[in-house]
Amino acid sequence: MTGGGAARGLRAVGILGTGSFAPERVLTNAELAKMVDTSDEWIMTRTGISTRRIADANTATSDLAAEAGRRAIADAGIDPDEIDMIIVATATPDMLFPASACLVQSAIGLTRACAFDVSAACSGFVYSLSIAKALISSRTYDKILVIGAETLSKIVDWTDRNTCVLFGDGAGAAVLGEVEEGRGIQSVLLGSDGSLSHWLNMPGGGSRMPISHEVIDQRLHYVKMNGNNVFKYAVMAMETAALAALDQANARPEEIDLLVPHQANLRIIEAVAERIGVPMTKVFVNLDRYGNTSAASVPIALDEARREGRLKKGDLVEVVVFGGGFTWGAAVLRW
Repeated sequence: MTGGGAARGLRAVGILGTGSFAPERVLTNAELAKMVDTSDEWIMTRTGISTRRIADANTATSDLAAEAGRRAIADAGIDPDEIDMIIVATATPDMLFPASACLVQSAIGLTRACAFDVSAACSGFVYSLSIAKALISSRTYDKILVIGAETLSKIVDWTDRNTCVLFGDGAGAAVLGEVEEGRGIQSVLLGSDGSLSHWLNMPGGGSRMPISHEVIDQRLHYVKMNGNNVFKYAVMAMETAALAALDQANARPEEIDLLVPHQANLRIIEAVAERIGVPMTKVFVNLDRYGNTSAASVPIALDEARREGRLKKGDLVEVVVFGGGFTWGAAVLRW
């Protein structure tokens, strides 16, 4: 942690390195068709998902997060001891407490870092990005490891074809720190509407509805979703957030070199891109191979885009997300 203070002026903050990790097991649409009443054509037509990764019984969210974190630190080319803080964005923590970030800290050995989780469902990575930017920009901390990680297969009802076909497991990470003026995060916009939380939630397992035989019998310890309502609101909220974040950054849609949306549904991605005026040739999509990995989807996509050469220094990148809560957000970065 630095001892400077805001009097020295705000710093430009950007991503110094990225990393991602997913379980080895690949679950195909054909395999799902043997489990529930569905087909490859039905899933592809409605979602654009072909395969997803599934963690085994012994793998928890912090295991995926720690490996993604290690890779991001290595990619940044820094000493692990330089990490001041760990933020893990997740809707599937290892347990209610302690935070999965604390377990990641122990796994990687980042003894200098403080650690906590952020719960904003699929928007968690952008929410965490906003926190890290503020703390580094104000010189409170120097380098922060932000991880989005999920094992959604653990909370999916594998008898519900409307939800079990959508989700996958994985983790993506980014090391944030000071960058040269003009680069890095140009704007961040966050939003939420708790009055709509009933359209996408997991009712059981918290203080409102603790785990009991009744909760389990009613399968309330699994994800519940009103797909049609989520779809409509997601498109509207992501469009609004994306345009507002661009406006804050004094940028226009035609200036975007790469749009990295939350990987929830191909139809949502296509609708958002069309509404904000970005051609699909400038949109990064890996949904077909991972499914919806919630808070992990954007950092996994950023890491893959960079490694595939889709992100180059100086590129204008926008990420836009939507998740349960409802929560949403967007960020514009100069790579």
